[in-house]
Amino acid sequence: MQPDLELVHIRKGESFAAWMHGYPFRTVRWHYHPEYEIHLVVDTHGTFYIGDHIGDFGPGQLIMTGPNLPQNWISHIGPDEVVAARSYVIQFPESFIEDAAASMPEMEAIRPLLERSHRGLLFDDATGEAVKPLMRELFEATGLRRLSLFWEVLDVLANAPEPEVLASLSYELDLEALSESGVNRAIAYLRENLTENIDEKDLAELVNQSQSAFSRAFKRHTGSTLVRYKNQLRVDLACQMLLTRPEAKVAEICYEVGFSNLSNFNRHFLRLKGMSPSQFRATFAANGVFSETG
Repeated sequence: MQPDLELVHIRKGESFAAWMHGYPFRTVRWHYHPEYEIHLVVDTHGTFYIGDHIGDFGPGQLIMTGPNLPQNWISHIGPDEVVAARSYVIQFPESFIEDAAASMPEMEAIRPLLERSHRGLLFDDATGEAVKPLMRELFEATGLRRLSLFWEVLDVLANAPEPEVLASLSYELDLEALSESGVNRAIAYLRENLTENIDEKDLAELVNQSQSAFSRAFKRHTGSTLVRYKNQLRVDLACQMLLTRPEAKVAEICYEVGFSNLSNFNRHFLRLKGMSPSQFRATFAANGVFSETG
């Protein structure tokens, strides 16, 4: 189920797009775009999808996504119901931010926010309330006032309480960008041989470290033990297979991704995704989720 590419229109003389849309609307589908996005729901309840994360939304939900992260928000409304304003949206290209950062050192303050948004960030309700009037004014603002409102929105997000990270580790890691040193080389090797029985001793030898030194470095780098990290990656792989191979049985996928028994696979999947593998597959497939109206 490949997402559609959304072409974001940024008007001549402007650095970013700021707009609102109702529901149903042409952009409401399983899609991605190379721009960052700040998305505030102002009406309706429904189900949202960010990468391989599934959740419920309502008015006040505020999410920021990084470049090329697949997403969709589906409102639960009647078949003939039309909502005038469902979402407030800001979209801005990576080049705009990088050019600004090159000339304004203060931009470094939002660097962590930008990096974490590559997996999608869900903010608390208070942050959504704080951003709402700024976005509303932004739609009509011009010139420097428009630009100052944009920076104010980013400042609110950068200083907000810790947001929830949505998509799994597979959306955060870029294998092509991994360096050839230390833990990064071990992670690259682990991902390439994920279904094999690889332990800390194997990876420590690979990077010419003692097992204890590698263990400490891995924990600092990933925030997780090797066992937990490996289970996370295997569940991520299982999610991809559940969505792209509808004919495959859950048990087949369990063993293909490296788990030794089905009950262990189901337990880890439930802990990480909040639902069983069968529920995960059914939720994405139900009611034409990725259709033009989905």
